Amino acid sequence: MDLFYQAAVASLTPAAIGAVGLGTLIGLIFGSIPGLTFTVALALALPITFGMDTVPAIGILLGTYIGGMTGGSVSAILLGIPGTPSSAATVLDGYPMTRQGRASIALGTAVIVSSIGGLFSLLVMIVSVNLVSKIAIQFGPAEIFALVLFGMSTICGLAGGSMLKGLIAGVLGLMIMTVGIDAIDGVNRMTFGTINMMQGVNLLVAMIGLFAVPYIIETFARHGRGETETNDTQSLRVELPSFGLLGRNSWLIARCSAIGTVIGAIPGAGGPIAAFLAYDNARRFSKKPERFGRGAIEGVIAPETANNAVTGGTLIPLLSLGIPGDPATAIVLAGLMVHGITPGPALFMQSEVQVYGIYIAVALAYVFILVLQLGGIRLFVHVLRIPPQLLSVVILVLCVVGAYSIRNSVFDIYTMAVIGVLAYALMRVGIPTTPIILGMVLGPTLENEFRTAMALSDGNWDIFYTSPVALLFFGLAALIVGLQTLSGLRLRKPRSFAETSNA
Repeated sequence: MDLFYQAAVASLTPAAIGAVGLGTLIGLIFGSIPGLTFTVALALALPITFGMDTVPAIGILLGTYIGGMTGGSVSAILLGIPGTPSSAATVLDGYPMTRQGRASIALGTAVIVSSIGGLFSLLVMIVSVNLVSKIAIQFGPAEIFALVLFGMSTICGLAGGSMLKGLIAGVLGLMIMTVGIDAIDGVNRMTFGTINMMQGVNLLVAMIGLFAVPYIIETFARHGRGETETNDTQSLRVELPSFGLLGRNSWLIARCSAIGTVIGAIPGAGGPIAAFLAYDNARRFSKKPERFGRGAIEGVIAPETANNAVTGGTLIPLLSLGIPGDPATAIVLAGLMVHGITPGPALFMQSEVQVYGIYIAVALAYVFILVLQLGGIRLFVHVLRIPPQLLSVVILVLCVVGAYSIRNSVFDIYTMAVIGVLAYALMRVGIPTTPIILGMVLGPTLENEFRTAMALSDGNWDIFYTSPVALLFFGLAALIVGLQTLSGLRLRKPRSFAETSNA
């Protein structure tokens, strides 16, 4: 108890609290602007911490990480453009809610459930960091491949009315992410002899193209046809979810918090996988799954709860084993080591006060999240007052700057434009873009873990079917595909019978 008291005294000084608040604000800003992710914010914030004391330095890094994860929901809901890959699933129902004049309740719900998910993962981290880390470390390449394959099976549920179109879209997403130099063998793939293509397609650049460019094209097309589109912002206000709404979705919030924490604790998984798995879980167990994709509040609750629960989950292997789960936590790891804190099994014996300080900093970050985002809703929704054609110009500029800033590559701007035009054409012919996103997010991990597993086993397939965990995920994936296929066949039979009768 004395150690916790020492940590509280050090973590609740004005300098430490201000550092967490500043980091949270920076993360929110970077996370809400497409292209400027919280990973970029962390990379910029790390050098600033070199001259700071240990506690404020850790606070600003953790605040930036958590604020950025939450900030991605702002642009996802208001503009239909995810600020971070982890908020891609939020677009599916968050943006339709905005089009229906329900932006405030979507934003308010997102920030409340984000805080719940984050604090849930913090509690899990505090009480079971050693247990969860031991389980997570058992996930080798075969187990992670099976997990990601299970995530890929959700394409069947996100395909809309046609599973064939969904599979086409999913394969397109997989193909896009294979462009470039193969990370394992160093072989050029689909580069067509072009040096610029050798750098591959960056995930965030592709996502900006998929979401932003079709929106811009469609807005300019409507303006050119003389069609006017206005958003009702007179009635928009800070609107929080009622206790009844949260109560009705309490089991969903609990499930998605658990999904996010577990996925976060598995190195290499991350927020996008957790968000899509949680979204599919919410849709699959909903009594009215047809509402998803049309403005269902559950479609905002599920991914936002899960992707913020990832924050605590990723800190479990980071602190207990010294293994970062994604690029963002790798930067946090670097910051900890710069200030003399070496994560690993000995951390809890040698730096217990600092560990308690990390717990307090995470809790403070979510307090700042609530204050800043709830206070900012009134400002955020003013974006909707801007005429769509002018807003599209601003979005276009931000997307070009964001796409360029990721790798300082002009070619990424062209890549964004080409993928965006392709996405618009696919939308016009009725092919959904959501499976494309899923293929892009999960494809690289799926391929790398499969090839790593095969390399470790010298090409022996036993590595997959001798693992109980891998077999469990394979079975779940097969079950989901089978159930979705049967569901599709049932939907076709009545229609075919009716058409036959009319004939």
